[in-house]
Amino acid sequence: MEPRISIVTIAVGDLDRMAGFYQAMGLERHRIDDGVAFFQMGGAILALFPRKDAEPDAGIGFGSGVPRVYLAYNTHSAEEVDAVLDEAERAGGRIVKPAGRAFWGGWYGYFADPEDNLWEVAHNPAFPIDAEGRITLPA
Repeated sequence: MEPRISIVTIAVGDLDRMAGFYQAMGLERHRIDDGVAFFQMGGAILALFPRKDAEPDAGIGFGSGVPRVYLAYNTHSAEEVDAVLDEAERAGGRIVKPAGRAFWGGWYGYFADPEDNLWEVAHNPAFPIDAEGRITLPA
């Protein structure tokens, strides 16, 4: 397996509501299939797939409760962390942890989208982001 992630899919209860939230966050929806919402995220794709279709597709029920996987969005600056968290709240998300200083020296906080999928928003000065938005682990 090559070291990359191609698509991150979130199984959602309400596709239109969730697609609207991510569009309000500034992402552009690509309409390849009306049953799935696709958003280009740098070198990867974020997909929203209705849970009622995702469960039989995967062959498993997803259960309920707090998600064990969360997504991360790294920023170019600490100020951008605050801006993204504000944008998430205005778009209908919920701030789970307000931005603050991290033990590793950066600035970060968390929001949940309208269906409680968790996102960390962080500025880590040790993880550079190139012009295309790709993050790199320190050498």
